[in-house]
Amino acid sequence: MAQSQTENPVGEPAIRVLMMPRDTNVHGTIFGGVILSHIDQAGAVHARNEGLDRVVTIAMEAVEFKRPVYVGDVVSFYCETLRTGRTSIAIFVDVWAKRSMPHPANERVTSAEIVFVHVDEGRNPLPIR
Repeated sequence: MAQSQTENPVGEPAIRVLMMPRDTNVHGTIFGGVILSHIDQAGAVHARNEGLDRVVTIAMEAVEFKRPVYVGDVVSFYCETLRTGRTSIAIFVDVWAKRSMPHPANERVTSAEIVFVHVDEGRNPLPIR
């Protein structure tokens, strides 16, 4: 995984989401599964921007949540292509939360590497050009 040690996001912005109360767990933080879903969506958006109009997720590396995500945070998902194979693409997703008041901050909350396979309408692997 291309984990950056910088204090800046890695890659290009793919999506940005405002976290809402419906996505919280009993501890008042956002469910990890909600963040995982957005990571998957961000990677798919990036793949589309790379010219792959239909992809399916085949793998996601272990995701470690470094910081919690709260209701009201605006979470940004940045992506970069790590490698491209014959039919697959590996994408790094860097996740940052912009905190709301009273203590505004921008913090990295997690990151992941996702592997997608480019597929045709019948969901058969399709070579990447």
